[in-house]
Amino acid sequence: MTTHPIEVRTLTEQETAVAYATLPIAEIGPWLEQAFREVAVYLERKGAGPAGLAFARYRRAGDGLVEVEAGFPASTPTSGEGNVEPSDLPGGPAAVTVHVGPYDAIEAASRVLQAWVREQGGEPVGEAWEVFFIDATIDHDLATWRTEVIQPFRHGDPIDAR
Repeated sequence: MTTHPIEVRTLTEQETAVAYATLPIAEIGPWLEQAFREVAVYLERKGAGPAGLAFARYRRAGDGLVEVEAGFPASTPTSGEGNVEPSDLPGGPAAVTVHVGPYDAIEAASRVLQAWVREQGGEPVGEAWEVFFIDATIDHDLATWRTEVIQPFRHGDPIDAR
C-alpha cells in the first residue's frame, strides 16, 4: 500500500519562465532559491506573473550532476532575459501525488508515480516536475513541507485513479 495517494488529472499546457543549471545534487537547494527569486523578479517586471506556484524539473546528467529547470508559470508568453528563458509545462494526462515531509525524501514519490503509471498500462512521458507549496526561506518545519509531484503519461489501457 502506497503512502502517496495518486490522482489522475488532465493538464492544460502552461507557458513558463525558468532558469537552467547543471549542478551536483548538494548545490540544488541554494540554487533553487536564487533561481526562483530571479525568475519572479523578471515576471513581475514584464507584467507576466508569477501566475502560479514555483516548480522544478530535473534530469540526471551523469557524474553526480543533475540538469535543473526551475521557475514559475507565466500569465503570458515571455521572451526571456539574462538567465531567464521561456519554457512550458505540457498538457495532457498526468499522475499526481503530494509528498509531505522533508524534500530529501521526495524521490520516492516520483518512483511511486512512474511505477503506478506502468502498472496501469501507461508510459511516463518526459520528466516529472515538482510544485512547491512551501517557502523554504521562512518555513523550517520539514515535517510539514508539501510538494506536489506530477508525472505526465501516455495512455495504454484505460487508467483509473486508486
